[in-house]
Formats: sequence, structure tokens, C-alpha cells
Amino acid sequence: MSQPGTEPPAKSAAPAAADRRARRTRGQAMVEFTLILPLLLLLILGIYQFGQAYANYIQVTNAARDGGRKALVSRSDASGVADVISTAKNATWWLDKNQMAVSVSPGQPWTTGQNVTVTVTYPYSINLLGFVVGSGTLKSTTTVRME
Repeated sequence: MSQPGTEPPAKSAAPAAADRRARRTRGQAMVEFTLILPLLLLLILGIYQFGQAYANYIQVTNAARDGGRKALVSRSDASGVADVISTAKNATWWLDKNQMAVSVSPGQPWTTGQNVTVTVTYPYSINLLGFVVGSGTLKSTTTVRME
């Protein structure tokens, strides 16, 4: 209860001005976020695409290594080159095997002490919102010495 003769203090205009200022600040932050969001999403998409290209390169390197290993253990097989190509293509789990090229040189017969080179190539492209910003061919080569 208030005492007689005293009135409650008058409401000042300061809280209303503070509310307007807070609403304007929130609106400004929303506009800034709206302007930055497309650039941020484009950056995240670019990082993802680069990661995919790098993962494809790791697959190509693994395929060349497995092909070289198969060449090493199938020196006396009549179908050694075909086995190396098949092994290299089957060493990848998400790459399109139809786009992958595998070459083995020299051809059979392989002799002890001879070097055999397995080369695997695979095309790549980095797309950002439908625009190709980078493309080329991933290539990995493995050389093994026949024992």
C-alpha cells in the first residue's frame, strides 16, 4: 500500500526507446545473417566437394596399390594382366568402374627382376551449384619389382 499523498513514479519514455532499439538490433542481425548465409553455404559446399575429390584420389591410389600387389603374386598366371585390371577396379567401392582406366606395362610374360607398373586414372570435377570450378584426372602409379 502506498502512503497518502504519495503517487507512484511516472513511467518514463526510456523503456519504450530501449524496446525499439532492441527490435532494430534483432532486425539488423537477421538482415546480416540473410546476406552472409548464401556465402557460408557455398563455402561449406566447396569444402564438401573438395573432400569428395580427395576421397576419390585415395580410392585411386588404393586401386593402383592393389593392382601392383596382384601383379606381384600372379607372375606365372596366364591371365595376369586381366587379373591386375580386375583387382584394381574391384579395389574401389564407390567409384564408377566404367570411368576408371587401368594400364599395366609391360605386358606378360613377366620375369624375375622386371619392373611392372600399374597406372590407374579416374576423372573428377568439382561443382558448386551446377558450375564446374575444377576438373581433371586423378592418377596414381605403382611400380613393383618381380621376385
